[in-house]
Formats: sequence, C-alpha cells, structure tokens
Amino acid sequence: MLLTPRARLKSALLASAVSVCLVAASAPEVPLGVGDRLFPYLGNPGYDVASYDLAFTYPGTNTKPLQAVTTIDAWTTTALDRINLDFAQGKVESVEVDGAPATFSSAGDDLVVTPEDSLAAGSWTRITVRHTSDPVSTGGRDGGWVRTADGLAMANQADAAHLVFPCNDHPSDKAMFTVRITAPNGYTAVAGGLPTGVERAGEATTWTYRTQHPMATELAQVSIGRSTVVHREGPHALPVRDVVPTKDRELLEPWLKKTPDQIAWMEGKVGPYPFETYGLLMAEASTGFELETQTLSLFERDLFTEPGYPKWYIESIMVHELSHQWFGDSVSPRTWSDLWLNEGHATWYEALYAEEKAGRTLEARMKAAYGASDRWRSTGGPPAQPKAPNPGQKISIFRPNVYDGAALVLFALRQEIGRTAFEHLERAWVHNHRDSTATTADFEHLAQEISGRDLARFFKDWLYGEKTPPMPGHPDWKPAAPVAKGEPKAAPKVAPPAARAAK
Repeated sequence: MLLTPRARLKSALLASAVSVCLVAASAPEVPLGVGDRLFPYLGNPGYDVASYDLAFTYPGTNTKPLQAVTTIDAWTTTALDRINLDFAQGKVESVEVDGAPATFSSAGDDLVVTPEDSLAAGSWTRITVRHTSDPVSTGGRDGGWVRTADGLAMANQADAAHLVFPCNDHPSDKAMFTVRITAPNGYTAVAGGLPTGVERAGEATTWTYRTQHPMATELAQVSIGRSTVVHREGPHALPVRDVVPTKDRELLEPWLKKTPDQIAWMEGKVGPYPFETYGLLMAEASTGFELETQTLSLFERDLFTEPGYPKWYIESIMVHELSHQWFGDSVSPRTWSDLWLNEGHATWYEALYAEEKAGRTLEARMKAAYGASDRWRSTGGPPAQPKAPNPGQKISIFRPNVYDGAALVLFALRQEIGRTAFEHLERAWVHNHRDSTATTADFEHLAQEISGRDLARFFKDWLYGEKTPPMPGHPDWKPAAPVAKGEPKAAPKVAPPAARAAK
C-alpha cells in the first residue's frame, strides 16, 4: 500500500465498531484471533483454509448490497466444536458445514458457526455461507468494497476483507481463490488471477477468475464497472491486462504501456515475476492510497490525470506497487509486525528505480530518511516492532517508519554486508519463500547465512532500537533535532523528500 499525496492531509478513519447484521443462534458469542500483536482478534485458530470460492451478484448499483455465496474448503488443525470466521458488514442468510445446516451467531467481527457434529483434527471440511456483501460503510468503517464512479473495487488491507466476505482474514493463512461475478449486461467484471469463463444469460453476464498461486485475503481484488480491459504482453509472454474506465482508455495508454518494461526491470533485480499475470486497475475513486492487490494493483485514476505530479514520481509509484508482487504478495508477512518487509522493500525499489531512471539519488533520499528516523521511531515504533494502530484508525500502522524508515534499514544492511551479498540476499529471499509467508527472523537468518556474518547486533539495533544506529560508511550522517512539542504522535505514510518538494 502507498498513500497518495492527497491522503496525507487527511486522517484515515477506520472505526473499530461495526454493525453486523447476523441471525441470532445458539452459539456463544466468543470472538477469537490468531494472536497477532497488532490485530489480536484478526484471523482464527483451528483450521487452515485451502481455497475460497466467492460468488457475487451485483445489483446494478453500488449503494445496495450484493448477494453472495462464500464457500471455504479447509483442513482442521485441531478438533473443533465451533468454527470462527471473520465477517462483518453483511447479513448471513444460512450456513452449511459439509452440506448440513449449521447454526451461527455473531461475536464482535466473528461469525461463529456451530456444525451439527464436531470436527475431528485433520478433517477436510467445506463451509458454505449465503450472505449479503454491503458496499455501504456502517459504523464509520472504511475498507473492503470501494465505491467507484461506475461500480466497485476492493481495498482489503490490512483488516477489511471480512467486510466483503467470510474468511480467515490474516496473511498467515493464504489460499487459492475462485471468484465469480454476475452483473447486468453493460458492466465488465475482473478479478485477480486468470479468466476461466464468461457466460451470458438473459440480461446478466457472469465472469469467473481463478488464481494459480495462493493469496492472502487482504490481497483479493474484484472490479465491477463500465470498464475496458486492455491486453498486452510482458516479459516471457506474460499476459498483462489493465482495467480502465472505458472513457479514459486513450488518455491512460501512455502510462499503461510502461508496465512491461517495469516488470523486466524488476526481474533484473530480483528474478522472475512470481504470478500468472499482472496489470493495473485504474479506478475513478478517492481512496487516498494505491494498493498491491495480487496480480491487479489498484490505483486512483487521478494519480495519472491530475497535473502537478512529476512523471518520474508517478512511474516510481507504479514500481512500488509492482515490487509488492514479490515483496508482500508472493512472500507475505507471517504477522503484521513483519510489515516492514513489505513496505521497506517496495520503497527501496521505488527509490532505486527513481535513481536509475530519473537521477533521484538513493543516497540523498536515505540521508534525508536518516535525519527523520528518530522521529519516525518515536511516533510509530522501530521498523520491526511498529506501534499498535491508533484508536479508530487501523491503517495507521502504515506510518513512515515502515516505508522510508524500513528502506533505511535495507540501505544500512547493504552498507554493512556489501552490494554483492545484498543483491544475492534479495534474490534468495523471494526465491526461498515464494508462495509462502515469512518473518523478520527468517530474513535475519538468511542475511547472516549469505553474508557469512554475525548480524544479530546489527538487526537488533536497526530493527528494534528506539534510536537510529550510526550509518555504516557514513559517520557524518546525523539525526534531526527532536520534534517540537505538539507535533502529531503518528501520521500515515508521507511522500519521500523529493516528491514532497515537487507537489
């Protein structure tokens, strides 16, 4: 995720309370979670999802709920009397477990399902939930469905997929996805993955898409609108498809055609593109951010059409979201405290691209980040131990400490172990953990293995220290003076120093 300049003047209001309309049943209302330090009630223990089958029926307006059916295939990892799913902002009509009716109730953001018979550990089970999926926010909560000028898109990061469909909404439980979208004729529906069929029946059309690689729920994408899908070929005959408002097709083409070369640039840095397709979804909406949804990154159309953003800056933002396909999507964080691995790397390649293509030197950006790093650590926490989100602002974990502050850690690491070892580490990281999840400890271990160095003290200081350590090779770099009293305690991602001056 990358917050746009427009969003940096606004608060990201994500209220913690949400109104969920669920039919009461006999199950006790006990919310669970996987114990994530930042989101303790996100995700659920006791099972491992293998696949989601999502079916949405769009009513032709983005102000009314969609009819939906979510089917989850999962393995139980322990014996279960009840199954907790994350789900909010919809009405549950019925639940079945292995084809038999099940009772259900709500508990916070959980849908608690009680099957007729308990599930033994190691059981293969299928849960089918018929429900609505409401694109209109309740309780002041944002995320999930994004209403565009002509339909809908998704923005589920970090904790909002369960505003759209029942799921195990934590990146540690990745799964395969099949998505079916039915909409009135005249609309176009696109989802992450590859298309597997289009069926027209009377006044409606159904599109089906399937992923070929596992995906975290926060990375799912569905676009419904009066759109055009633009096809082209990327490196190694990779299918590239972009989704744009039909009326803006020609206007946006100069930006769309840059993607194949950007993919080739990233492959030259870290190795083969990790998925079956890629493309940009340019939505006519005001989200305040761009988002690396898997195989189909979400962008605000206005980023490309409003005057004032330098060409180099826009291109670097495109590379930021593209690089997330390796860092964050293919290799996903095991916990949300590992977020720096996503955003630090995406910021690193964003800055490196700006250096190589536009002469915006990486060292100058990192020196500026070093000056601000102590302040970022104070307001947001060390990069690998970010502070909890602000009350009512759950995406406030996306602070500068996990963007330029984390890229600064990577710069220091390259200074410490040398460019050759660092570049080897980057390639090995995405290769070794492809289609999986990984932790900060995994990264530390691999860095030590490749460099042949004991880096325990380095990582302890740079990832967990309250103060920024001295920069290897740059003893002259100094942190900025302490922040004046009254400065906000936390802020969402801000533009890099060069971009701030160019707004």
